[in-house]
Amino acid sequence: MSGNMIGKMFNVTTFGSSHGTALGAVVDGCPAGLELSVKDIQTELDKRKPGTSQITTSRQESDEIKILSGIFHGKTDGTPITAIVFNKDMDSSSYEELKNKPRPGHGDYTWTARYGAYDYRGGGRGSGRATIGQVIGGAVAKKLLSTMKIKVISHVTQVGTVKAGKMEPNDIESNVDSNIVRCADPNAAPRMEALILHMKEQGDSVGGVVETIVLNPPTGLGEPVFEKLDSDIAKVLMGIGSVKGVEIGVGFLAAELKGSQMNDEFYMDNHIVKTKTNHSGGILGGISTGMPIIARMAVKPTPSISKIQKTIDLKSMADTEITISGRHDPCICPRITPVAEASVSIVIADHLIRAGYINPVKL
Repeated sequence: MSGNMIGKMFNVTTFGSSHGTALGAVVDGCPAGLELSVKDIQTELDKRKPGTSQITTSRQESDEIKILSGIFHGKTDGTPITAIVFNKDMDSSSYEELKNKPRPGHGDYTWTARYGAYDYRGGGRGSGRATIGQVIGGAVAKKLLSTMKIKVISHVTQVGTVKAGKMEPNDIESNVDSNIVRCADPNAAPRMEALILHMKEQGDSVGGVVETIVLNPPTGLGEPVFEKLDSDIAKVLMGIGSVKGVEIGVGFLAAELKGSQMNDEFYMDNHIVKTKTNHSGGILGGISTGMPIIARMAVKPTPSISKIQKTIDLKSMADTEITISGRHDPCICPRITPVAEASVSIVIADHLIRAGYINPVKL
């Protein structure tokens, strides 16, 4: 099965499934000499682990990381970094009655049609739990980015119809961890939480929007025409389960603007080229401008809901109904923010090496 790797010179291959033995990642192409500890990776994994609040699934997993290779005396040694997390709190019983009845909104039907052999327990390889591998790779990438003082921040800007107000990047960074929704707007966060809990009580779910910002990126990242920086970012974000749309900068609003409104005019600031606005989201012609890189993704409502839904029985090939039990997030957005951070960090790290900003052999 292909499609499990992100990046070229800095690449991350993920493995594992929701109810399998373990999940993890192999990170290859990280230069030797980078200080990296278990804590660096565990801190990122803790942001996405389940059972941390009333708006997440009740599945209890410590997601304790174990590093198998690639680090010697607290530093990367230039060989593949392999890290693993063992599953512990699996309950597959509720999935037995659904194994021939594809859940609406899930990949059950399409994965079965594509591969035949499909691990239906918790969504198998297509489960949100499989993002553990991306977060492991992203933790290494973020540590690499920190050597160039580059930061990647993701935050929830919308849940259902509740929208956060516009905030400055520094305020976002300082406020994003202040609430369980991971929304940097202190006024919108409680309303988002209330909406999520209401959906949970109704046996339903809700979607939203997550924004990712790259602060202090250099100019010159991206390889047109088919590996533009924005196309690689869009691809990696679309690769996250439940993401149904990605926009860079002002995104779809660009369709409504005039050229005179859309264009970011240049100016000099202490011998550094900057733009007065950043409608392009920090990328022009597929290459970074040096301004903050901004990407947003539309996240659909969690497809696992407890309401009765219509489906088919693949064994009898007849119409039927299902009720999904088990433990599920009423809104994926809060726990998908570290996954977005990780995914974009991997892309940026890869392009930094490809553009020559980071030595591919050692720091």
